[in-house]
Amino acid sequence: MQPFLEKYKKQLAILGGVVAAVLIYLLFLDDSRHSAAIETIDQMTIPAIEEPTTNPEPEIESEYRPLMVDVKGAVKYPGVYTLSEEQRVIDAVEAAGGYSDDANPVLINHAQRLQDEMVIYIPKTGEEPAEVMEQVLQASPSTGSGSGSASGKININNAMEAELTQLPGIGPSKAGAIIQHRSEHGDFQVIDDLKKVTGIGDKTFEQLKDLIEVK
Repeated sequence: MQPFLEKYKKQLAILGGVVAAVLIYLLFLDDSRHSAAIETIDQMTIPAIEEPTTNPEPEIESEYRPLMVDVKGAVKYPGVYTLSEEQRVIDAVEAAGGYSDDANPVLINHAQRLQDEMVIYIPKTGEEPAEVMEQVLQASPSTGSGSGSASGKININNAMEAELTQLPGIGPSKAGAIIQHRSEHGDFQVIDDLKKVTGIGDKTFEQLKDLIEVK
């Protein structure tokens, strides 16, 4: 036996190394499979974490109420338009496509705030102020105030703000001053009494004298 070991000692050593290497490899492979199986099981058992859902922000309603205005006369697209109370006459004109080529907007108060059921009449070049006011009164809804007349003029003794602001140069502040003066001092006796109202001078009166009357 001893001569046999001595003779094949080198070959046996190599064989033993190979066997040892194979055993180590098999043990490592088995351990790797075991770890992979555990990892797979862990992944299957851990529930997925859902991202929290966020509720959409509620829509903020506009603080301004809608209103309807009727744009007539020398604009590209006359008609009724829905706007809002913070907007101005110029916004209504733009909504109607802007002025037509024959428009004469010199007496239009573009900065005036809109009112519901308001009529905005844009005069044409060559139209007289009295004709313009007649067009406005014919287009305006009846208010029951009796401020309009067959002459097409505004009765400044009972006209309300919506009608007074249709006059050239009269905005909400001056219309309010007219109504306040009327309530404190009584009816106007002649149209020239309008010059007694704060803010209405000779220049403004000249624009108004053919469009107003007292009754």
